[in-house]
Amino acid sequence: MNRILKVISVLLSYPDETQRSTLPEIGPALAAAATLGARYRTLLQKLADDIAACDLYDAQERYVLLFDRTRTLSLHLFEHVHGESRDRGQAMVDLLGMYEADGFGVGARELPDYLPLFLEFLAVKPATEAAELLGQTAHILAALHQRLRKRGSIYANAFAVLEALAAGKPDARLVQELLGIAEDDPADLEALDKIWEEEVVTFGGNAGENACGPDRLQRQYRAYTRKPSNPDITASHQGETR
Repeated sequence: MNRILKVISVLLSYPDETQRSTLPEIGPALAAAATLGARYRTLLQKLADDIAACDLYDAQERYVLLFDRTRTLSLHLFEHVHGESRDRGQAMVDLLGMYEADGFGVGARELPDYLPLFLEFLAVKPATEAAELLGQTAHILAALHQRLRKRGSIYANAFAVLEALAAGKPDARLVQELLGIAEDDPADLEALDKIWEEEVVTFGGNAGENACGPDRLQRQYRAYTRKPSNPDITASHQGETR
């Protein structure tokens, strides 16, 4: 399980040269994951192949449009629970404390609730504990999975596997509450203005003015300043491609 969580962490990370250099390692890692069913290995391999086949610029633009400019698809877990409220700050402190208690270092470039970072942490935990912690986010994973499938996004593949790895079933009521939130329009320029105007969320004693994720805002701004040909993945990329 640990190896698979690390693979999914890589696949859900922002596409850059570092990610691209690790993609060739995913095939052997999946082949060695004997406990993961063949269907799920295939889903992850197809996602890895799709990212590798994309022009890097196109892959980055697609990622930004999906996960950075669409709040209902945010990979920041607490955004789905607390939004930008002050409760999110305390949740960040608690999660950061859990990381630090296990000696898991977190750099200043990303928020603790960023899903790829959370999965990287779970990848060093015992499998049972990792499944239980992942299960605590099951309703978020399920909602993201359904939204991505609706968009025909191949990124849904990763969430299908995460749901299978999580302990327990997602709370159906919580899933429906998340799905009841109106979809964002990634082409809405006013949304970007609101993001810049919102109060900064701090989560640690040394959290500074830019501690709420400057990279995310920079990626959003970069996406707004160029003209995407298509805000979603092309119709040929169907969710959970088998």
